[in-house]
Amino acid sequence: MEILKFKTDIKAEADVAKIKPLLDKDGAISNWSLDTDSEENILSISGENVNPQQIENLLKEVGFTSEIIRVVGISGSEL
Repeated sequence: MEILKFKTDIKAEADVAKIKPLLDKDGAISNWSLDTDSEENILSISGENVNPQQIENLLKEVGFTSEIIRVVGISGSEL
């Protein structure tokens, strides 16, 4: 299991509603969360063999920018 963290420009609940279906249907993602209280609006994704570039492309398709800031390999499903 790995955790990827992205700095994003996703700020509001309406924005989350746009990305939710995309992230929920990705079979490599087991869990995700978005911290809109942080200045960098951190998107955390856990899963197996998650492709960071694919996540950035998915977000770009619906009008958001993202930049990977960290990848952590762990066991378990914590974000």
